[in-house]
Amino acid sequence: MSLRLLSYNIRHGGVDRQKQIAAVINHCRPDVVILQEAVRPDIVEQLASLCQMKRSGSLRGHSVAFLSRLDISHHAWHHVRFARRRYLELILADSRMRLFGVHLSAVHSNVTERRRTYELRALLRGIAEHKEGFHIVTGDFNTLAPGEHLDAAKLPPRLRAIVWMTGRTIRWTTIRLMLDAGYADGYRIFHKNDEGFTFPTRDPHVRLDYAFVPAVFAVRLTKCEVVHDAPSVREASDHFPLLTEIADAPAQG
Repeated sequence: MSLRLLSYNIRHGGVDRQKQIAAVINHCRPDVVILQEAVRPDIVEQLASLCQMKRSGSLRGHSVAFLSRLDISHHAWHHVRFARRRYLELILADSRMRLFGVHLSAVHSNVTERRRTYELRALLRGIAEHKEGFHIVTGDFNTLAPGEHLDAAKLPPRLRAIVWMTGRTIRWTTIRLMLDAGYADGYRIFHKNDEGFTFPTRDPHVRLDYAFVPAVFAVRLTKCEVVHDAPSVREASDHFPLLTEIADAPAQG
């Protein structure tokens, strides 16, 4: 039996889009959902009901939340000093699988890329004690992977100006940090050359949403897909969700 894990940025708390968001989630049939921009606990609770999830958790004003069909033995939000957002830790009751949900700082620039690198270094220090065991880090990293291209012409004028004022060519270091720390990019395991754009749904041109596992456990991933075909997916949010499927650990002989 495998675990279906969905990462989904629902934009501005999902206000007035609960039914559309729930339709997207239900289409994906996830066991666990990691939400970003889920700043309204009342809406997270509504989504849990609409999606028939037995467990949910959120903090008012904080981005990362969760929905789960499965029992959760532990969940906690961890603060990173000077970071704008906390990251979420979940432990599934039956498998003891550990999941981390993240939402790094936004805006494309060299300044914000350094901020994201700082946030990610702090997260990696926080989860270092688990690095030898299977775990997954997923969410909206708000950055591009090495070798991927940002078409600045597609950005709004204000954001385009920020790119120019901070060095024009952005050094994408955040995802390189994950790779250098021994993690595998789940989407790239299955899609070596596909663009995999997740944002924005009206005109997709960047991949901001990721799922990472320690490279030694990459064989346990059986799928990692950007979901484009769910009903109302373009109206529900400005992000396409990312669906990752994880196989059970093989039995020890």
